[in-house]
Amino acid sequence: MTKDKLGWAIPLMRLGYFGKGMVYLAVAGISLYSIWRGGQAKDTSSALGWLENTWGGSAALFVILLGMFAYALWRIFDAAFDLEDYGTEAKGIIARIGMLVTGAIHMGVGVVAFTLLFGGSGGDQGQGSGIPRYVGQVMQWPGGRWIIGVVALLIIGAGVHYMKQGWTNEYRKHLRANHFTTRWNPVLKAGLIAHGIVVGVVGLLFLFAAWRANPQEAGGTGEAFSWLSGQVYGQILVTGICLGLVGFSIFCFVNAAYRIVPKLSGPDIKSLAASLGASS
Repeated sequence: MTKDKLGWAIPLMRLGYFGKGMVYLAVAGISLYSIWRGGQAKDTSSALGWLENTWGGSAALFVILLGMFAYALWRIFDAAFDLEDYGTEAKGIIARIGMLVTGAIHMGVGVVAFTLLFGGSGGDQGQGSGIPRYVGQVMQWPGGRWIIGVVALLIIGAGVHYMKQGWTNEYRKHLRANHFTTRWNPVLKAGLIAHGIVVGVVGLLFLFAAWRANPQEAGGTGEAFSWLSGQVYGQILVTGICLGLVGFSIFCFVNAAYRIVPKLSGPDIKSLAASLGASS
């Protein structure tokens, strides 16, 4: 398809990243508030459930709902038409499959938001995620533990990828250079690394579940926070990561406004990588 026919994908991408930013801002902000009050960091479902009961929370959930569905659709079209020009070699195919996986995950967040808005009580507030239940069902299949193990390695790989993107500044080539992105670059870097740590820990929990044949050890964001809090200086570590996730929410908002889509953006757009490389 031509660039003109795919131009509608840009607003879809912007809405998707904005909704993603809203989700992580809610998780990080509500978790920090809970920690300040002597509680624990929250998972995504619990954070959205808490948000539902605040002033303006339903409106925010509706924006998140639209954003998550938009993000899922964006990832489908991004992968199908290779809008970010990853190519058709092995590395590019893996990246495009990863887009589909992240799209499905965020569609799941959209379903949680939809249930909260229209289903009465789907937030599972304070009850943790339903991930162990689903992991347990998969483990009953032939080779189920191996399947969970492979999923674990994929999630760990995604976490390492995010951390690598932040550490090596690879993300800069996907953002337009301007006064805002240049000044906020350290926050974007820290946010992406913090996000990678959380994703990596989730992958480790899946790996523990597969290794020990115990689905209760698998989990999502909330379980990752719980595992981290049990480490040395755990509460300080979790607080630092939640602050980092505030940075990741800013990273998502910045992507909503300034992300470069190679096959849809003009050739004259200067990336943040090019700008900072020229000024160094």
